[in-house]
Amino acid sequence: MSSDSQRKKISIGLCGFGVVGQGVYRHLIERADELAARLGVSIEVSRVAVRDLNKPREVPVPAAIASDDPLAVAADPQIDIVCELMGGTGRAREVVLTALRQGKIVVTANKALICDHGDEVFAAAREGGGHVFFEASVAGGIPIIKAIREGLVANRFRRIYGILNGTCNYILTRMEREGGSDEAIVADAKRLGYAEADESLDVDGWDTAHKAAILSFLAHGLWVGTDEMRVAGIRRITQADIAFARSFGYRIKLLAIIERCFECNELAVSVQPTLVPDGLVLANVNDVFNGVCVEGDVVGTTFYIGRGAGQDATASAVISDIVDASSVLQGVRGQFIPDEAPELLARDARVKLASAERIRSRHYIRLTVRDEPGVLARVASIMAENAVSIATVLQRENSIENAATLILTTHETSFARLDGTLAQLEEMPTLLEKPVTLRIAEFSD
Repeated sequence: MSSDSQRKKISIGLCGFGVVGQGVYRHLIERADELAARLGVSIEVSRVAVRDLNKPREVPVPAAIASDDPLAVAADPQIDIVCELMGGTGRAREVVLTALRQGKIVVTANKALICDHGDEVFAAAREGGGHVFFEASVAGGIPIIKAIREGLVANRFRRIYGILNGTCNYILTRMEREGGSDEAIVADAKRLGYAEADESLDVDGWDTAHKAAILSFLAHGLWVGTDEMRVAGIRRITQADIAFARSFGYRIKLLAIIERCFECNELAVSVQPTLVPDGLVLANVNDVFNGVCVEGDVVGTTFYIGRGAGQDATASAVISDIVDASSVLQGVRGQFIPDEAPELLARDARVKLASAERIRSRHYIRLTVRDEPGVLARVASIMAENAVSIATVLQRENSIENAATLILTTHETSFARLDGTLAQLEEMPTLLEKPVTLRIAEFSD
């Protein structure tokens, strides 16, 4: 490689050429002159690793730079920046580690990789002298990682919460507008490139959980595994839930909520469908848009909205990281996650996960029960036994014969008491389906 002072070209190796990879390639080609004028150096995609060399694509790759071996691209000494857009945590992990151990810069949109192997990835970067950028791994086109790391660096964060999955937000928005089920809407989301072929990562909340883990680490220096979070998706949300929300001035959103108690030095991380008061900005973030609210102790509350799914939104974030990485190669910048991580972890070494007894919220509970005398009294008795106070109770007709729908909301209670209540409710012989629970947000803009 040429020295920084002699550098005229920066070579990119794209590993993965799906929806996002094609978007990144297309925009880099179309904006090559503009980017060169801004950076003082040209950015050139020198190699592209694809899964199938013979597959026709909307964005064609010149045969001279195409390869079916991403590890060879990662190891190529002529490549300055390896852009990993393969997804998954198997081959993608090998590609990222190979590049970092050779001192290269890696740009990735792979939230699962960073969530599950962040420590290993950052360690490889430190040991090899490389760097890793991953803005596109969280909230699509919103530069939320840059905001937390740079723009809000003077702050400690009491709460970070928001919509981090554009696919789920798209599904919930259309269910609310059209009154239908989610099956046809999921099919549309796949056709439009908002959802993967296997939508379970999105609709079951795991994609959001991966992103919440990354934000938790950036803000608090603690890696929280998805098995340590409360994670629930939107698969069981029905029109009954949406109707209740509408009637009582709420909208349903799948939220990641990261809360820090600085007095007790505890952190709580959850992903749950949540009833959000419709007067809040977050309640009105619709379709594939993401919205993230960050509460800092110095700046107060800041809010970020942008597209969270789709080719262009993610490509925008990837290219932003490529530009930052290009500046690093020219000696312009020096702020990198791998270099900051040890100090960040040392600063917050005492932070621990909050127990279920310490996390408190109001809740919505929907029960499908046999329509017979005494059922509601038994439900109320179980809640009283667990010291969960009922705020409202509604009974609705159910499409199941001889069944009824009970909708309850609670006053603020701990998650431990809620869990105890749900465990007893599930043992009721008159309960026909597993309870559906939503958190009730009590945030303010």
